[in-house]
Amino acid sequence: MTLVAAGSVALAAGLDRLVAEPPAALHPVAWLGRALGPLDRPWSRPRLAGLLVAGAVPLLVAALAGGLVVVGDRIDPLVGGVAAGLVCFVATSRRMLLAEARAVVALSGTELPAARERLRSLAGRDAAALDAGDVRSAAVESAAENLADGLVAPLAGFALLAPVSLPLAAAAAAWIKAVNTLDSTFGYRSKPMGWAPARLDDLTMWLPARASAALLAVAAGRPGALRSARPLAHVTDSPNAGWPMATLAVLLGVRLEKPGAYALPGGPAPPTPADADRGVAVVSRAGWLAFGLAGVIALC
Repeated sequence: MTLVAAGSVALAAGLDRLVAEPPAALHPVAWLGRALGPLDRPWSRPRLAGLLVAGAVPLLVAALAGGLVVVGDRIDPLVGGVAAGLVCFVATSRRMLLAEARAVVALSGTELPAARERLRSLAGRDAAALDAGDVRSAAVESAAENLADGLVAPLAGFALLAPVSLPLAAAAAAWIKAVNTLDSTFGYRSKPMGWAPARLDDLTMWLPARASAALLAVAAGRPGALRSARPLAHVTDSPNAGWPMATLAVLLGVRLEKPGAYALPGGPAPPTPADADRGVAVVSRAGWLAFGLAGVIALC
């Protein structure tokens, strides 16, 4: 079973490298996003509605993912392993997000309006007034934060439960992805029902965010950078997002900043195009380290 679980992680990594993401029309996360749409409306008791949604939706998604692996396993253990690998692939994201970050960085030096427009695929901030350095900063910050949200967290859930049960491992990865999707959809101060999804995401991401910071430091060959990043990690509103972002700021020796919200002074100036490309490369290496570590844990 452990070999099958490690093979599932390898399948997810291979699919990420080869195809990046399923087409939007076939992507279960896109289906979930559309299914959540009708819930985004005024509620007479919004906090209660948020609690119910935060409790029920991830459990339903986890049950569907785990059930798929159970059915596959009953056909043949290898079929179950493939099903688990597909769930792991769908629940994680690496290549597409890094490609978007690289594209934003490339545009920032020559076509700033286009870079601002493309940044919308990575960051929810208003980019209309951002200069080139701010745009590159947002792209680097998003790459670092998405390492934790989009890859390390679901991989960790999968790997930690894989030695126990492959269906449970798939369910854990899907549950974490659903929690993150709920936070992305509802976890804003402007949405009263978003309190519970946001708090659940904060709890879920506590360890993956810090593990992502460590992976970035190791990927850059500077594990000691975590000491310098620690005091910067607490300046963001999120209790978690600051960790990978601050670590990358220190590793690059640049200032990462969301104007009017926070600044992470790992250095005196915002990233140049070369700095930003180097940052995306570090995130990419950390992502491969995450896949490799998940495979090793699955073998235990």
